[in-house]
Amino acid sequence: MIQFKKINALQTYLNQQRINGKKIGFVPTMGALHDGHLSLLETARTACDLLVCSIFVNPTQFNDPKDFEKYPITLETDIKLLASATTDILFLPSVSELYPNGTAHLEKYALDFLEQILEGEFRPGHFQGVCQVMKRLLDAVEPDNLFMGQKDYQQCMVVQRLLDITGKKIELITCPTIRESDGLAMSSRNRRLFPEARKKAIGIYNTLEYINENLEKGPLDTLLKEAYTLLEKRGFQIEYITLANAKSLEIKKEWDGKSELVCLIAAFLDGVRLIDNRVISK
Repeated sequence: MIQFKKINALQTYLNQQRINGKKIGFVPTMGALHDGHLSLLETARTACDLLVCSIFVNPTQFNDPKDFEKYPITLETDIKLLASATTDILFLPSVSELYPNGTAHLEKYALDFLEQILEGEFRPGHFQGVCQVMKRLLDAVEPDNLFMGQKDYQQCMVVQRLLDITGKKIELITCPTIRESDGLAMSSRNRRLFPEARKKAIGIYNTLEYINENLEKGPLDTLLKEAYTLLEKRGFQIEYITLANAKSLEIKKEWDGKSELVCLIAAFLDGVRLIDNRVISK
């Protein structure tokens, strides 16, 4: 595995690989890697000739500075995991490398309603930060395929919007959420849960399953209220439980019995913010 910290050196190497006909796959991460990341890498490995992974904790997407400070840094372990996953290239840029002019007065992207609902509503500025760093990373790597996890459902839609805005001919491949044996979606945030909270955390997964099993044609208010009650009884502080059109993310108040929906949840448990989702079609 080759490590690069500078954009110019990375681009020089990748340009030569393109001349040699290599198809490049890219998995961007913020480190603290787990099996969910490794699954993305495995998918990318089978689909592409050259696998690039980045580790960069992006300061501009944290609307809460305390969340940024608490983000786990496990670089030594991450490098070993990437090597074992036969990653070809690790890109490790510094903040000054990606933001040479600093992080103030950055560009804005026309994300419209995608940054006004759900994660956008509760984390103002978050998706602008995501786009700012993704634009820089994609400019540096210029992959053929970009691999991201479905757990960050809305973020995947935002990144696709970024690709559309910028006109980049990069295919975004969204990979299924990888879960622990009890159903909890894998996340670096899970490391911050104390053992008792970790046991309770599967309440989000159980609630998604409850909604999937009890969804019926018609108004959705009663089902969502029942879901709220299920989570509150387990000690969660809920930000949102929503059913939306799976393709457009339009929030739905009732269901026609046919269109594909996605249920999205964000809630705090013992101070740790957890998100999850489930696509539902019957």
